[in-house]
Amino acid sequence: MSRLFYPRLAAINIKNNSKTYFPFIITCICTIAMFYIMHALSINKGLEGTGGSESLKTILRLGTIVIGVFSAIFLFYTNSFLIKRRKKEIGLYNVLGLEKKHIAKVLFFEFIFTSVFSLAVGLICGIILNKLMFLLLLKILNFKVSFGFYVSLPSIIKTLILFIGIFFAALLSNLVQIRMLKPIELLKGTQHGEKEPKTKWIMTIIGVIALGTGYGIALKVQSPLSALSLFFFAVILVMIGTYALFTAGSIAVLKALRKNKRFYYKTSNFISVSGMMYRMKQNAVGLANICILSTAVLVMLSTTVALYVGMEDVIKTRFPRNLVMSASQITNSQAQKLDEILEVEAKNTNIGIKDKLSYWDNSYAAIKKDDKFQLSNEKDHSSNVSVLTLIPISDYNRLEGKNITLADDEAVIFSKVKNYDKNNITIEDKTFKIKQALDKPVSALENDMEDIVDTYVLFVNDIDVLGKEGHKEYSIGTNVQGTDKDILFLSNKLNDKFKKNNIKVNIDSSAGSKEDFFMVYGGLFFLGIFLGALFLMATVLIIYYKQISEGYDDKERFEIMQKVGMSKHEIKKTIRSQVLMVFFLPLAATVIHIAFAFPMITKLLAVLNLKNVSLFMLSTLMTILVFAVIYAIVFSLTARVYYKIVE
Repeated sequence: MSRLFYPRLAAINIKNNSKTYFPFIITCICTIAMFYIMHALSINKGLEGTGGSESLKTILRLGTIVIGVFSAIFLFYTNSFLIKRRKKEIGLYNVLGLEKKHIAKVLFFEFIFTSVFSLAVGLICGIILNKLMFLLLLKILNFKVSFGFYVSLPSIIKTLILFIGIFFAALLSNLVQIRMLKPIELLKGTQHGEKEPKTKWIMTIIGVIALGTGYGIALKVQSPLSALSLFFFAVILVMIGTYALFTAGSIAVLKALRKNKRFYYKTSNFISVSGMMYRMKQNAVGLANICILSTAVLVMLSTTVALYVGMEDVIKTRFPRNLVMSASQITNSQAQKLDEILEVEAKNTNIGIKDKLSYWDNSYAAIKKDDKFQLSNEKDHSSNVSVLTLIPISDYNRLEGKNITLADDEAVIFSKVKNYDKNNITIEDKTFKIKQALDKPVSALENDMEDIVDTYVLFVNDIDVLGKEGHKEYSIGTNVQGTDKDILFLSNKLNDKFKKNNIKVNIDSSAGSKEDFFMVYGGLFFLGIFLGALFLMATVLIIYYKQISEGYDDKERFEIMQKVGMSKHEIKKTIRSQVLMVFFLPLAATVIHIAFAFPMITKLLAVLNLKNVSLFMLSTLMTILVFAVIYAIVFSLTARVYYKIVE
């Protein structure tokens, strides 16, 4: 036997199975290129030396890990489609005289051809597109575009190690399957799992409970901190519910439709329902995967687009005044000195300031138990934590132009918490009588944390009345009348003056934080686009393979139906009905998932200071619309392949 026999046979096999192999190879090339690009960006020195660069690199490193893990799972999944379609062909080789060791050699050369070609083209594409992606990232971050060409050797090495490992593991999996199965089992490989499935009521009930619980958590969660801690739990429940209901619940629905004689005993409905039920077990996993990947695409893109587009809103929420100073562990005389320095430096630099405010506050973390607040000195990240902020009533009177007097055991209170006791509040063993409960916050003291964690603002005579150490600080806020350069210039001048007077002051400004915000939210936006494209590609490939798989499985069945009297028109109508029902079901389920997840995601975005719900809603609706159009186009293109196979 010629040494070139196995390589030639492998090449012929790839060519003859081009409908399944070429999309797989293209996917491999894309995932290899994307992994290289993301890893190269995460170690690119051109992003260093700027504010927020470490946060950006952390985001990019996270993206590299996600792409690597997803690539391994997804390529194994698509490989299962390939080997399933090849089992009959391999069984035929076995029957015609090729031993399994010879078949293993053929598969090995197929592995060499596809992996070497994919790695070579993928890395070349990654190296070429890396600069383009870097320029896109810089554009998103509002950075100056740098010139030059960069090839990352560490990224090439890590890409080769990862994907050679994935390809080799897939090859071993295929060889084990071939070795374990008998020739007759290989010849019938595509027919496995085609018995009518039984109704699995336990799995259906589990699916309903899991999905209902996940939806319930998303709808009922109130605190953004609770949303943060429960989000992944809710996601897992929804995933379990999706898989269970697509696998078992769909069968129960189809059997219920079969019992409905008016619906079932119509030609198109009869064929569609019976055909879907016939192989629903193998359909369900693929459809559930399409649904979950589609949901991931929509959530990532809608949230990252909203964050990036709404960055100005985020900055305004974070900075009600564009220059903020705070100092802890200072005396009253030092606090007065801060005000003096601000006024003097503003005059010296000819930079106007307005809307100036200053106040003391003392904040405590507390846990509410039995209508009493227990102070916690430790950092408590549970969803039950509350923040108690004590502010002198004298500062309230000065800021609001009031003249309220209080006894030592009295307080004026404001909180956005619903249904709290507006008569008394007990902290440790200290009880305050509520003299007045404010209906709206003091505009000058609005806190961006009030929508994230339960916050109670108490105006009292003495902010040290609790006798325990809290986070006590003196804060000054003002609006600088000028450009971002003026804000930064005044900030630097103030910082120098405070250092000369040995006063530790934290100076924060909208202009100074803008670069950090662009780094973090721009990085998330870029990652959302990148991962969204990856998951969309995976969704497209799964749809394509499902269409091919369905086509080959349906071909013989529809030929039999034509022989027993069905016209071509009836067959086409039946095919169209079945395909539409099966492949648009995941899209409908995806939209339902997004609708139930919306309230929870808005609370998660509040943690990132995005409170513009209408912007996020618009972003979500536009993303769904664009995705639905792409989904319909992909469906129509892949459906043509299905029709050609069946016909």
